[in-house]
Amino acid sequence: MRRIVGMLLAAVLMASCAPVRQTPDEAVAQAEAQAMARAEAERREAQAREEAQRKQADAQAEARRAAERESRAREDAGMEAPPPPPPPPPRTGRSRAPAARPSAPTADYVNVDVFYATNRSPDAAFDSRPAADRFTAANAGKLTYGQARVSIPKRHVAGELESPRWYLLEFEEDPARHVVLQDVSRLPEGAFFGSLQSRVRASGDSSAFVFVHGFNVSYRDAARRTAQLAYDLRFDGAPVFYSWPSQASLAGYFTDEETIARSVPLIEDFLADMADRSGASNLYVIGHSMGTRGVTRALRNLVAKRPDLRGRFRGIILAAPDIDAKVFRDQLAPAMHLASGRVTLYASSEDLALKASRQVNRGPRAGDSSEGVMLVDGIDTIDVSGVDESVLAHSYFMESDKVMGDIRQIFRGNLPAAERQPLQSVKLRDGVFWKLLPP
Repeated sequence: MRRIVGMLLAAVLMASCAPVRQTPDEAVAQAEAQAMARAEAERREAQAREEAQRKQADAQAEARRAAERESRAREDAGMEAPPPPPPPPPRTGRSRAPAARPSAPTADYVNVDVFYATNRSPDAAFDSRPAADRFTAANAGKLTYGQARVSIPKRHVAGELESPRWYLLEFEEDPARHVVLQDVSRLPEGAFFGSLQSRVRASGDSSAFVFVHGFNVSYRDAARRTAQLAYDLRFDGAPVFYSWPSQASLAGYFTDEETIARSVPLIEDFLADMADRSGASNLYVIGHSMGTRGVTRALRNLVAKRPDLRGRFRGIILAAPDIDAKVFRDQLAPAMHLASGRVTLYASSEDLALKASRQVNRGPRAGDSSEGVMLVDGIDTIDVSGVDESVLAHSYFMESDKVMGDIRQIFRGNLPAAERQPLQSVKLRDGVFWKLLPP
């Protein structure tokens, strides 16, 4: 069932992105059909919300009535009110990890502070807007720097990005149960790097990572994912994310492609500043999906213009790269090896998002191993097919305990794939790749 649902979602992505030649009459008819479909979907969603809210209200009313009946019964019997129930036991399942240098904990959650740079346009009413809405999807053409505070529930399950679920009658974020973007502040460039250096110095190994997100990601979710990643990796250094102006919608795929391409110069400038001004001896760069296009092109430009930065980056991680396989092998991979002595590429044969991208872009993707694993000198390719049980199997590097465990070994010891457990080598005529065995 999971794969069927995933294939349907992949088909929706292809349908929403693929250009089609149409006559004017066909275009009008299609637009009318799409409008009717959207209206029907919105109507059904509204009905579902109303029904869920009605059930919640009925349940709350019944609970109040039951409490009142019990109270009256106890009064009639001359009994005292019972003591409050004990707190529920912790959930079992995947292990929980301590936060990455969290601020002081509350009763139910801890706050994780992360740094950011973005070329999104700030909202005109930035200070009065909710934290999640302070940056738009418009391209500012320049960088804004700052910090974001994200709360992680103490009952957090590693790999999860807990959010309200309507089918559980959850309609508002609760820090005790959900990963919540609590606050976003802007900093002048100098103050940003000053605070970043202080955080790096306070870490045990003078470390920082920069995470560049992929397609269909809002600023809010980029911040939440960065905090969750740092928390689950038990990262002791400074977590930083670069948020480019993704439209945060499936229909925005082509717009996102243009936006990430236009963002490359600013990503390049920011990575150069991180190399020069962060104070991190161990500086890592993580790119996911379409974000790897910005990472790889920025680093290629950087090592060409700044030979002194060759080898400056402790590690480069490319997760599910949505890059044309031939372009990656011929034009980008050599520069990655110049930028860092430890380059890791994670790929999967079950990644439905990259299968959809292959159809849309008419070419195999570097992160899709369904027709062969990407083998490049100087790059450790890890095939993680089978480890992700989500619908699209596309975000495994931050949702799978096993993949995060492998990244943790990179961060802690800078170990090559040949020395990391539980990777299994697979030898081919053209080279070697490693297989991360599924659970």
